[in-house]
Amino acid sequence: MPRSEGLYIGAMTGTSVDGLDLALLSTTGKLKIERGATTPLPEELRANLLALVTGSQLIDLDLLGHVDVALGRFIGQAALDFITSVGLQPSDVIAIGSHGQTIRHQPVGPNAFTMQIGDPHQITELTGIPVVADFRRRDIAAGGQGAPLVPPFHRAIFDHSQERRIVLNIGGIANITRLAPGEILTGFDTGPGNGLSDMWTARHLHQSQDDDGVWARSGKSNDLLLNTFLGDPYFAKTAPKSTGREYFNMDWIEANALPFSLSPGDVQATLIECTATSIALAINGEFANTGRVIVCGGGRKNTYLMERLGSFFACPVEPSEKLGVDGDSLEAAAFAWLAMKAIENEPASEPSVTGAKGRHVLGAIYR
Repeated sequence: MPRSEGLYIGAMTGTSVDGLDLALLSTTGKLKIERGATTPLPEELRANLLALVTGSQLIDLDLLGHVDVALGRFIGQAALDFITSVGLQPSDVIAIGSHGQTIRHQPVGPNAFTMQIGDPHQITELTGIPVVADFRRRDIAAGGQGAPLVPPFHRAIFDHSQERRIVLNIGGIANITRLAPGEILTGFDTGPGNGLSDMWTARHLHQSQDDDGVWARSGKSNDLLLNTFLGDPYFAKTAPKSTGREYFNMDWIEANALPFSLSPGDVQATLIECTATSIALAINGEFANTGRVIVCGGGRKNTYLMERLGSFFACPVEPSEKLGVDGDSLEAAAFAWLAMKAIENEPASEPSVTGAKGRHVLGAIYR
């Protein structure tokens, strides 16, 4: 068996900053997500991460350094606990692919950059397992957006010889991958996923999310505000494109919603409609004749959002579990797969997705 085949762990905190997703990926033979888990972030660590990812604030360098170390230690310990919980030893795992937490993503301009924290030295010191991290910056250096990086993994898991498919990941930001037989791989960030509605829920209901979209369902989407939201220049951009919480955040909501004097519930309904409509416009506008939309990420659990999405399509819109894939673990598993590619010294970037000049090995290896 090639040395790169075996078990890998992927670790991912996303734009929602609500927990650490872990996935155990087997790369022997057919790719298989063996197990997944989500570990809530300690409240202090989450609060500090949120302070760093808010785009309107200057970063405190001491806070940045302390949180970088703290997140690395948290990922390392969570990985060890996960390994034990599935009946393995650290020596059974070839490498950990750690995405870390994105605190800034500014992929356009002469000094474009992206920054993820979660010190990989801390992870490998705690676990004794090689760690692959810092996946995005090589793509940025090559002129790409540095995101999304998961479409090649989506292709490896969901590609079909006859059916045109869209893989839709709804995290804090939503992104899509188009899989079409015999055609080039494409994908991009469509815009807000759960992030804006979660922020609005936290502001007004003091809870982390609008469970099942109950609050949004009780409100009424406002067409004028929706058109204002969708008039943002990001939605009109052509791919490649990517975005993050530093762009779509509470300041963005308030700047757009302030003139309308709507109830918080109506704003929430409009935010959900913005997510569903922007996704549908991206898919129907770019990728005609889609046969199936496969949904992963936390957004697939929002019943109201899934209903609104379904209203825009003639084809099935269904959670990835319908195809036997855990939608909570999929993105973390993608970084386990990217870690395998780095260990193999095999290019994993896709210029057709990110716009980079050429294909490159992504990630640095820490031992």
